Formats: sequence, C-alpha cells, structure tokens
Amino acid sequence: MKQTLVSEFMGTAMLLIGVVGSGIAAETLSGGNVAIALLANAIATGCMLYVLITCLSSVSGAHFNPAVTIAFWVKKQISLRTAFFYCLSQITGAIVGVWLTHAIYGLEIMQISQTDRFGGNLWISEAFATFGLLFVIFGGIKFAPDKIATLVAVYITGAYWFTSSTSFANPAVTIGRLFSDTFAGISPTSVPPFIICQLAIVVPTVLFFNWLWAKD
Repeated sequence: MKQTLVSEFMGTAMLLIGVVGSGIAAETLSGGNVAIALLANAIATGCMLYVLITCLSSVSGAHFNPAVTIAFWVKKQISLRTAFFYCLSQITGAIVGVWLTHAIYGLEIMQISQTDRFGGNLWISEAFATFGLLFVIFGGIKFAPDKIATLVAVYITGAYWFTSSTSFANPAVTIGRLFSDTFAGISPTSVPPFIICQLAIVVPTVLFFNWLWAKD
C-alpha cells in the first residue's frame, strides 16, 4: 500500500504545482488579461493531468481527488480504510504542492488566499463540475479505458471555461488552493461550500450512472 499512497501524494502535489504554478506565471505574463491567464492556466492543468494519469494510474488508479476516491468506495471497488488513507494522502499532497510552488517562484511559503469565490452560482457550478468529472471517469472506464487520461485532461481544460467556478471539482485541490494568495487561490470562507457541493453530488452521481448503464 505504500506505493499507492506515495502515488496519490505525489500526483496530487504535482497537480497543484500545475494549477498554482501556471496561475502565477499566467498572471505575471498576461499583462492583466484575465482571459489569457485563464486559458494558460487551463491548458497547463490539462497537460499535467494527462501526464499524471498516464504515469500513475497503474500504481494507485490516479485518483488525486477525494471525491473520486469516495465514488470508488461507494461503488465498493476500494475499502473504507484505503479510501481514508487515499484522501489523507491527497490533501497532504495538495498542501505540500502549493508550498513547493511558492518556493519555485520565490514567494512566501505560508499564505492564505484573499480571493472570495462565494455564491450560489459557484456552488451549483462545483456540483456540476464534479458530476461531469465522475461521468467522464466512469464512462471512460466502461467504454474507453485506454483513453481515460485524455478524457479527464480534455474535460478539465474545457470545464475551466464552461463553469463559473473554473471547475475545482476536487476537495483536495480546494483545500490546497486555500493556502495560496495567487491567481488560483480561494479564501477560507469560500472553501466549505465548495467542498460540500463537491462531495454532496458523489453518491447521487454514482447511483445515477449505475442505473443509466445498468442495461449494458
């Protein structure tokens, strides 16, 4: 189990480096053009996801996301104990990844974001973004298992743009971004509703797709 937990820790840390690091670079180089900054942020995140899922899926399944891990537990494909340690590794990895990103850019390591992302539209967006991510993952596993990395990377890249919240869709990522007062940050008061919406949609989503694909 050591390798799987290291895989989840390292993968989530590298994911946050991709998210936060590209956000810092994009904000610095975009000259104040938020659209260009978001585009760069989305592309870099999608690229990182493709690489991580391709290289680590055979080790731990490449969850990098407590919502995904809980979904696999609900489907009885992993044990509760494994799910707990996966989530712990993911959250720890996310925070360490943010700190390492700050070190890479010569910023203050310990930060708390001041960026408010608060509102009903954003909460609906996070629920939908997580629903979509689980749809892509489990649909991919069922119909195109060799294309999972591509499907997830393309979905998240697009979801940065078609969701009002820029598709966090990941409690570990949400917690990690709390600790970065940069382009990708999210304030402490905004974090709980995001996580609640991300997790609340998991069980209904799993049950829905179990029903939808039951005929096959």
